[in-house]
Amino acid sequence: MVTSTTVDRLAVVRIARFTTGDDPRFGVVEGGEGEEVLAVVAGDPLYTPIRFVGERVPVDQVRLLAPVIPRSKVLGVARNYAAHASEMGGEVAAEPEIFLKPNTSVIGPGDPIVVPRVSAEVHYEGELAAVIGRICRDVPPARVGEVVLGYTCANDVTARDLQRSDGQWWRAKGFDSFCPLGPYLVTGLDIADLRLRTRLDGTTVQDSRTSLMVHDVAAVVSFVSSVMTLLPGDVVLTGTPDGVGPMVAGQRVEVEIEGIGTLANPVLRRG
Repeated sequence: MVTSTTVDRLAVVRIARFTTGDDPRFGVVEGGEGEEVLAVVAGDPLYTPIRFVGERVPVDQVRLLAPVIPRSKVLGVARNYAAHASEMGGEVAAEPEIFLKPNTSVIGPGDPIVVPRVSAEVHYEGELAAVIGRICRDVPPARVGEVVLGYTCANDVTARDLQRSDGQWWRAKGFDSFCPLGPYLVTGLDIADLRLRTRLDGTTVQDSRTSLMVHDVAAVVSFVSSVMTLLPGDVVLTGTPDGVGPMVAGQRVEVEIEGIGTLANPVLRRG
């Protein structure tokens, strides 16, 4: 079941959610790197067609926010790259292995990832994230493109020691600040074979391609929709490649995906 929506079917467009000190607004990114300008739009492109208001704001004069704040849920898929499954001591699953993160874990570019007092081993996990644009259920893989509004960078932050000790993942992946998203939501992007890199303090620690996913985006979204209704703004994290590892207070982690941009966040420890 794929229902109708007010969201435009767009070509490749980068959409930013931002603030200049007032209420969050949205804009379409224009111009090249270093000269990017936001063409401000009315409303939220998740729910209303793109309509420009005639105002332009340089990107370097705004604070970028998470491009979407899920009103409902964030879903992730575990062990979706064979090399990552191997480094974690497991095998890939025949079907996508899904888990949930709370929407309260979402933060934006530049916001701090806060290491909780109860964990001594918090890991980065750079990922591609799909943002759902339509209410949908039982979506066949061939129609997943109709329900995904666009894509962004994500960091599926995980308290690895709690993941091991708890035996399930709600706490290890659910702390506030454990789901950075950004910098932009990109529509119309061909995500079949994009380069994905994660850097820690400037050193590349993950370097892979989306073509190496075990279950591609269409398969993952279709599988999830066979279980639960997906709502506009839901975020589906599509798995991390190999190279995951710890990050500590004082470091900076960056997730860069070809065609989307770089999501950067400092790491702090809760006092």
